Amino acid sequence: MLHLQLGQKSKTCDGMTRRQALRVGASGLIGGMSLPLLLEMQAKAAAPREAKAKACILLFLEGGPSTIDMWDLKPDAPSEIRGPYKPIKSKVPGTWVGEHCHRCAKITDKFTILRSHSHKDNGHTTGYHYVLTGRKPNFKDGQNDRVPTNTYEPSIGSIVAREVGQRGAVPAYVNMPNPMRAGGPGFLGPKYAPFVIESDPVQPDFRVRDIAPPIRDARRMSLRQRMLKTIENTQRKTEGRAATMSTYYDKAFDLVTSPEAKKAFDLASEKPETRKAYGYTSLGQCALLSRRLVEAGCRFVGVDHGSWDTHFTQFPSLVNDLMPHADMAFSALVTDLDQRGLLDSTLVVMMGEMGRTPRINKDAGRDHWSMAQSVLFAGGGVQPGRLIGATDKHCAYPTTEPFGVEDIIHTVFHLMGIDPAKHYLDPLGRPVPIVNGGKVIQDLL
Repeated sequence: MLHLQLGQKSKTCDGMTRRQALRVGASGLIGGMSLPLLLEMQAKAAAPREAKAKACILLFLEGGPSTIDMWDLKPDAPSEIRGPYKPIKSKVPGTWVGEHCHRCAKITDKFTILRSHSHKDNGHTTGYHYVLTGRKPNFKDGQNDRVPTNTYEPSIGSIVAREVGQRGAVPAYVNMPNPMRAGGPGFLGPKYAPFVIESDPVQPDFRVRDIAPPIRDARRMSLRQRMLKTIENTQRKTEGRAATMSTYYDKAFDLVTSPEAKKAFDLASEKPETRKAYGYTSLGQCALLSRRLVEAGCRFVGVDHGSWDTHFTQFPSLVNDLMPHADMAFSALVTDLDQRGLLDSTLVVMMGEMGRTPRINKDAGRDHWSMAQSVLFAGGGVQPGRLIGATDKHCAYPTTEPFGVEDIIHTVFHLMGIDPAKHYLDPLGRPVPIVNGGKVIQDLL
């Protein structure tokens, strides 16, 4: 089933902020600056940013992946900390990863690991909200296990859809295989809501049913379109306003009648060896469909992959059901994008809302731990083959500069040519920054 789910000031190379450059004309020239030079600076400040990334794919490992077992192993720590897995060498000298991430180990020259991601929200619902919106959740009663009240705030995907816009017949923003919690448009409205593919691409009978037109007869479809236009025109004349649903009808009509959209969603047309490389898993086939959607013009794809909340008997789950799926999906996606010439223009991010505790608990699992998590970045202007940040001997806290949620969102916007210093007006007319603080992670660029 498919449905709609309802900063830091940047500076130019001369050290002036964009806002300063735009406003300086009102207060006179700076020093001996000539008027032509001033006008040139203002034009550059007002011009759209160059976008390194044309699209972004977020592989979201809901529940919290175990960093210490995947990307930041501590082999010299006590057994109750290090766990049963061993680190292995990767293609980049000096970079080691977990033995069950061996496919990613072979392509570490194509992506970068940020080991010093850190924040202070250890809740699933709240952490999810924080990562998807960049806003710390508010509560009426202060209880972190409750649903946040500030659900009016737009998600990163909706902001990308608004700022970058739709390209081609496919929607600008897609969620799969479920609607992402806190992934909605907030006060931006349904126009920027995600297009949700609420079926799992790994199923043999997978198809996006709602992209097929309900009426096959072209003449009947045309008559219905004409009738709709007549009703809308009458409404405009009698009520003095445009029909607000016309935009959504037009978009839906374009989608169900577009050969390009049908082709993008037709996962069965992929070669069997390509599907096998991604893995016949929910995460793997969602990653493959994400590549197809980006190829067709989608701007932001959010893939929700659950079951990473491993409080009990973690290690069988990790080795059988979780780590191999992520290892195959991420490595295949990055490799496939690279071979198709799409990696330079597609930003890929893989992360969860938190990590797991360094110490293994009494139930042979790891609990919530947001203070240290590794995040993987590839493509879209990211410098590959790097290892950014470090954690202490137990993978508990960063020992280098920590980077938070706002920094990641700030960097995504920067790479997509979106001004992180931009503000929107909410329904009450109050200015709301699209990123609530943070900075660009320069070591990624």
